[in-house]
Amino acid sequence: METKVLKPTAENIREAADIIRKGGLVAFPTETVYGLGANALDAEATGKIYAAKGRPSDNPMIVHIARASDIGQLTPRLSEDIVTLIDTFWPGPLTMVVKKKDIVPSVTTGGLDTVAIRMPDSETALALINEAGCPIAAPSANISGKPSPTKAQHVIDDLAGKIDAVIEGEDCRVGIESTVVDMTGKIPIILRPGILTAEDIGAALGKKVEYDKSLFARPKTAGTLGSLSTGDEDIKNAGSVAVAAGENKDSLDGGFGDDFKPKSPGMKYKHYAPKAEMVVIEGQRDNVKKEIGRLKALNESIGNKVGVILFEEKAFIEAAHDLFADLREMDKEDVDLIIAGALSDNDGVGFAVMNRMLKSAGYNIVKV
Repeated sequence: METKVLKPTAENIREAADIIRKGGLVAFPTETVYGLGANALDAEATGKIYAAKGRPSDNPMIVHIARASDIGQLTPRLSEDIVTLIDTFWPGPLTMVVKKKDIVPSVTTGGLDTVAIRMPDSETALALINEAGCPIAAPSANISGKPSPTKAQHVIDDLAGKIDAVIEGEDCRVGIESTVVDMTGKIPIILRPGILTAEDIGAALGKKVEYDKSLFARPKTAGTLGSLSTGDEDIKNAGSVAVAAGENKDSLDGGFGDDFKPKSPGMKYKHYAPKAEMVVIEGQRDNVKKEIGRLKALNESIGNKVGVILFEEKAFIEAAHDLFADLREMDKEDVDLIIAGALSDNDGVGFAVMNRMLKSAGYNIVKV
C-alpha cells in the first residue's frame, strides 16, 4: 500500500474524508498528538486501526466529533456534569467516557459498554471529521507501545505502507494525549491524566474529581531493570548498561497482569516506550543532576551512547510538549540508554508528564 502524504488544503481534506467514508485509514493532526482515524461506526474500518498499529483489541479508542451536539449520536444520556464539561472545555484536550449507544461497534470500544468521546481543538481535525460526515475513531498514529507522534514525520516513520494517507499538518502544540475522565459514576474519575488537570475539571464542576487508583500503582516488577546492571560490578561486561543502585519505589500490584482490561487508552503499564533501555532518576533535584552526570560518564566510559532528558524544574508545559519528540529523536540517534530526571508530580500537568515518563521507562525507577 502506498501512503499518500497530503497537505491540509480544502481539496486534500475532501480526499482524506472520502478515504474515511470508504473504510480507509487517515492519520491527522490534533492539538494533542497525531491520530489514526477511521469511521468510528464501521467495525471493519476500526478493526484496520488495530491491525495497522499492532494494538491489543481490548484497548478502547477515542471517538472524535466535530460538533458538541454530535455526542447525542453516541450516548443515550447527557448529565448536567457532562454538559458543563462540554461547555467549558470543548473543543479541547478532554475526553469523556460515557455509556454508549448500540450504534457504536464493540470493536471501537474494546468490548466495553462505554465509549470515550472528545472534540479536538484543531482546525484540520475538525474539518476532516465534518467533511467525512461521521465520527472518527482515532488512537495515536504510531506503532502500539511506541512514543506518540507529534509530527507528521513520526507517523510516516511508523506507518508508511500500512495506512492510506497522512495529513501533513501543524506540529501538535500540546504534545501529550488528552485527559480522559470517566463520567459514568457519581464521582468523575480521571483514567488518564493530561494537560487539563483534576483541579481544572473540579473547578468547572464545583465538586471533587478523583484519579483512578491504577495511576498510583506500580507493577510488581517495578524497579527491575531487565538487562541493565545495578552498579559498577558488571561494568566489565562490554555492551551492558550500568545503572546506579538505589532505593526503588515500593512495588504495588496495580492490576497490570494479563487479565487487566483498560477502561481508556493509555492505561497499559508499558507504553510510549523508546527502543533504548530507559531509567527515571527520582529524588532531590541536585542529587538527581549528580546521578545523571555520574551514570552518563560511567556508561560512556564503556562505549554506550547515552541520551539525557532533564527538563527545568517547573517547566511542565514544555515537558509535556517535548517528551515524546525527545524520545523519538533518541530512537533516531540509536542511544543505548536514556536517563530521565523525574518531575514533581504535585502539579497536575507534572503528574501527567510523569505518567508518560514512567510508562516509557517501564517503571524503571531509581531513587537517590
